[in-house]
Amino acid sequence: MNPSSGPIVGHRNAANDCSIGVDLGKTHLKFRLAHVIFCPYCFAIVSILTAGLMSVTLKDVALAARVSISTASRALGGSGLTSERTQQRLTRIARELGYRPNPIARGLKTGQSRLVGLLVHNLANASFQVMAEVVQARLKALGYQMLLCIAGDDPQLESDTLTTLADHRVDGLIVVPTGKNGARLTALANEIPIVCLVRRDDETDLETVLADDSEGAYVGTRYLIELGHRRIGIIVGRPDTTSGRERLSGYVRALREASVQVDDTLIHAGHFEPETGAASCRKLLDLAEPPSAIFVANHEATLGVLRVIAERGLSIPDDLSLLCYEHSPWFEWHRPAISIVDNGASDLANLAVDRLLHRMDAKGNGADGVREYRVGARLVKRDSCRPFDPSPRKSSATKSSRAKA
Repeated sequence: MNPSSGPIVGHRNAANDCSIGVDLGKTHLKFRLAHVIFCPYCFAIVSILTAGLMSVTLKDVALAARVSISTASRALGGSGLTSERTQQRLTRIARELGYRPNPIARGLKTGQSRLVGLLVHNLANASFQVMAEVVQARLKALGYQMLLCIAGDDPQLESDTLTTLADHRVDGLIVVPTGKNGARLTALANEIPIVCLVRRDDETDLETVLADDSEGAYVGTRYLIELGHRRIGIIVGRPDTTSGRERLSGYVRALREASVQVDDTLIHAGHFEPETGAASCRKLLDLAEPPSAIFVANHEATLGVLRVIAERGLSIPDDLSLLCYEHSPWFEWHRPAISIVDNGASDLANLAVDRLLHRMDAKGNGADGVREYRVGARLVKRDSCRPFDPSPRKSSATKSSRAKA
């Protein structure tokens, strides 16, 4: 310590430990030096607990350990270029000093930030929750930190978030695209490995991991047809999105194969939000001939549909059979337990991480030429669907009218 820093107010000698209080002139800022190691010519600071002083730097750690800055950097960076004993000693000293490496500075030096972005629309969708958990766990095990970003299915917010992630020099990015920023994603992919998840951006040629939504919706609709339902309402996402478009196509294909007429009044599409489900459900139930079954083909809409069913006092499945898309533990706990088409959110996330890590590896960055991967969907039968009863559903109509009154 430089004696000119201020007078020593207290000093307690010990073989390897002492405490020194220092009065820094007029500011009266004090700090405590602990575990001071003495040698014939100098001593090294091992721990600093400070108030009102600058944060501890790598230079401070090197000074305390009496090593060069480059040695401290190699030891704390885990490069393997220092002995295990030196690395352990530097790690201990850094911890006691309260040293925290600057990830931005380290990223500039190494070309790696150890940060990976995950950009999704919301966390109301149970699939996105599962995906975030899987991606976080996978990346953490490999020494990466995940930056979770929510764009709200808003193209402008998505564009702004992409800029922020690029500014933070993320090593890779998994994105559920809005489909409105293809040029931005394409340009960004020249600098950062990117994998699209759940949706395809038709303006790009980015590697994409998708659920087999068309087949999933086909299987779900066919199941309802096999139960005898012919008037099957469907609520899907926007037709300009991969999932919205493909799930509707699967529904239509199942109806046509069964020679069931496609009725446009039974088809409702809109934004991925609960209000879309609520508004669409009300319109379906208010038809002169309402559907005997409703297939809600996205999780967000399901929340609105269940609210309207409760408002109308309808009983599932006695008054209305209900089939939903995407798994949520809550659907299994609901009474009656809700039948679903599971899109395999965990498998989708795992595959997206695999593909991103592959692209982050310079040796395999898109070398295989594969641009799209699919994860199969599966039907999970529970208690919310029942065989169609052709007898008039008086209880349903009465309850619905009474609720509206």
